[in-house]
Amino acid sequence: MFKKILIANRGEIASRIIRTCKKLGIQTVAIYSEADEQAPFVAQADEAYLVGGPRVNESYLNIDKILEIAQKTGAEAIHPGYGLLSENPTFARRCEEEKITFIGPSADVIEKMGSKIESREMMEQANVPVVPGTKAPVKDEQEAVTKANEIGYPVMLKASAGGGGIGMQLVHNDEEITKAFAGNQQRATSFFGDGTMYIEKYIENPRHIEIQILADEFGNTIHLWERECSIQRRHQKVVEEAPSPFLDEKTRMKMGEDAVNAAKSIGYKNAGTIEFLVDETQNYYFLEMNTRLQVEHPITEEITGLDLVEEQLKIAFGEALSFQQNDIDMKGHAIEVRIYAEDPKTFFPSPGKVTTLELPEGDGVRHELAISEGDTITPFYDPMFAKLIVHAETRELAIQKLRTALQDYVVEGIKTNIPLLYTIAINEAYEAGKTTTNFIETFIKK
Repeated sequence: MFKKILIANRGEIASRIIRTCKKLGIQTVAIYSEADEQAPFVAQADEAYLVGGPRVNESYLNIDKILEIAQKTGAEAIHPGYGLLSENPTFARRCEEEKITFIGPSADVIEKMGSKIESREMMEQANVPVVPGTKAPVKDEQEAVTKANEIGYPVMLKASAGGGGIGMQLVHNDEEITKAFAGNQQRATSFFGDGTMYIEKYIENPRHIEIQILADEFGNTIHLWERECSIQRRHQKVVEEAPSPFLDEKTRMKMGEDAVNAAKSIGYKNAGTIEFLVDETQNYYFLEMNTRLQVEHPITEEITGLDLVEEQLKIAFGEALSFQQNDIDMKGHAIEVRIYAEDPKTFFPSPGKVTTLELPEGDGVRHELAISEGDTITPFYDPMFAKLIVHAETRELAIQKLRTALQDYVVEGIKTNIPLLYTIAINEAYEAGKTTTNFIETFIKK
């Protein structure tokens, strides 16, 4: 196994990776920005090095500096976590050029799956269902109107290189798409350096359900069942659970098979996720592939008993998977909620000093934390500072455990979205499993 790895990330995912490395006896190198000097992950690592200023382009996106630190410390591999450089093919190629193992798929695969248009084409070739939409980039407003009418309104105008809802907009008619095109293209260019746009049919009242896969370099590819991530705000996931309360067994098995075939068709290696939109009658369509570990990976760990970071490390080191598809049981039900430093009414970020932090405890209650009591949450990064995960024998028991944990969660000094999460947890529609992507707009009072 690797003797030392560098973690090219921050916050709770850096702490999460360090935890598994300690278990395996692997030394860890953390990098940190000026704003993160006192963050818990910095102290948890065996070594830690300042990488730059507080903004991500000065620090966590500085490829040259990160690789310089990796070489200086003798790190054999780099774990990119999620976000930041995790799906950056240039970074993956630079690691390869400098003989440092990138813990993830190849740069070529990242590049292909990073293009929504190219990934759609590849999934069609692998006989994976895709949402009806354009097969080539849409050049301008006039072509957007023409294509939208061919597909049929409503449609989603989407950035090919996008993610997190950036450059994405639901439109219902010619006037809306004409107004939306230039603005979304400009945002996509600003955030991703690529203003390529395409159009997909909008699926009414969909579920967002994804399949976790693992694949080694010997051709072994398996899935680890599904996660439902339908409850979202502005296309950002808020509540995730595994398994889905909606899928029947036939659809569950078929989606798993399609996800495995999709990964095999592109020569995928390491951990990845195939995301689907599922309609009201359980028809499903490929949405995108995330070529990295997901924020919500802990709920898959809870129902399978696997450590996904450990599996990533083993695959990257060249080991074969030590289990087959039939070995992966699904045990109980797990729910994850993302805890943000934000005003629960306006959703504006709420940076500041955390004066009190009291965490709920108990069997089946898990925390992934980016902070400690007394730490200051800065305005420079995503406002998510923690994840609460619960696991129980049934969904009903898991929901009850979630409600209790949220009531016992105490954060003072900043505003958080815990009140919103509790409102969702006690909602009758949530309890009934009516978890479509428009859940918050439909069932949660403003």
